Amino acid sequence: MGNTELQNSTELLASFTDVVYLSDRIQLPSEIKRLFKDKRLSCKIIPIDKFAGLRGRFDLIGTVIIDTNELDISQQQKLARIIESLEIENIGVILLTDRVNVPVKSFSLAPTETSFSMTSTMKSISIDELWVRIGVNLAYRKKSFGIAVKPAIPPNQLHKTHKNKLSEQLSLTGAMVDNLAEQLRLAGLVQQDFLPSALPNTDEVQWAAAFLPAEWVSGDIYNIVRIDEQHIGFYVADVVGHGIPAALLTIFLKQSLVMRETLDSNYRVFAPAEVVKNLNLRMAAQKLSGYQFATCCYCLLNTKTLQLTYARAGHPYPILIKTGQQPEQLEIRGSLLGIFKQAEYIQQTVQLEKGDKLLLYSDGAEPFIGSFNDLTGFNFHEKFYQIKDLAIVEMMDKLNECAQNQNIDPSEVDDITMVGLEIL
Repeated sequence: MGNTELQNSTELLASFTDVVYLSDRIQLPSEIKRLFKDKRLSCKIIPIDKFAGLRGRFDLIGTVIIDTNELDISQQQKLARIIESLEIENIGVILLTDRVNVPVKSFSLAPTETSFSMTSTMKSISIDELWVRIGVNLAYRKKSFGIAVKPAIPPNQLHKTHKNKLSEQLSLTGAMVDNLAEQLRLAGLVQQDFLPSALPNTDEVQWAAAFLPAEWVSGDIYNIVRIDEQHIGFYVADVVGHGIPAALLTIFLKQSLVMRETLDSNYRVFAPAEVVKNLNLRMAAQKLSGYQFATCCYCLLNTKTLQLTYARAGHPYPILIKTGQQPEQLEIRGSLLGIFKQAEYIQQTVQLEKGDKLLLYSDGAEPFIGSFNDLTGFNFHEKFYQIKDLAIVEMMDKLNECAQNQNIDPSEVDDITMVGLEIL
């Protein structure tokens, strides 16, 4: 997203900049600098007394962070006028005050030991919560870009009217963002409660899984279920899109994917093609708004015979890895879920042997697994070749590491889910 190079410059903005950092600091705080680099946000540091030079260039600003630490009295007096002018242009403002050198609980897997104070709505926030506020401001700015409402009252009256409401608006906005951040965090935790709490490892089969949402919540979901003494059903499903709407649909998929039926005192294990077909019918029957649809790959493993039967609905092909051989895509037809009620799905069976590994994954993992070329077909990446012969748990750890270290534009970041098994 734009230029990631941090610049100390008082020149007028030449292109759209995600964050203008108003401060007399020579450099950004290290945590914020790292955040901007990780999220690939373009940023310019501009001294507060040079703010006037930005007038006429507000259309190039995504959001503004004002670092009020160590401001002198004269600069503090300018602060209200700066915030007023930015609010009029519908530019979100984040005020940072003092640093707080205490640990703060964070949703991140790598929480920091420091936090920042923001306005008066809360004592301190983590760097993750700061990112949420920046993200909300940028999303709102881009959505409303070019349709900002002009002041309805004369400019000479605007200052007085706006001044009286400024404090109230800032407080309300801060409270709304606080609530949104908390709701998103809790939604992410609830969604993870729907994932398996333990994997059905045995002396014959070892399992591994990774679940990496692009945002607080994910459009992916997976499950691994022991159906009876000799059958394990497992799948990865991916709702097109991500965020809250996609996450809600994953819960529907989880509840609608039925692996067996019970009749009186007996039961019947559904074949994979039947499972996927029934899931498609349930999804299509909902007539979801926004033309939402999903992909899925469902597999049924017989733990006694080691036969694997699978069916697919528009999902990346499963990958079979045999010791000393090239990885193989298990190609099979199957249309997307939720589009055609009359869609038919087929299934295939493969015999697994000792040492075989199978990998299911959502398309967010394709950048480090493989890609399709019109001339040569699907090609596995070199990184994948380097780790394909590892044990499934080690292999999943390496894939997880690849996912965490991807160097891609934030707009291209997607949910990543992987499920693997190994016949011991």
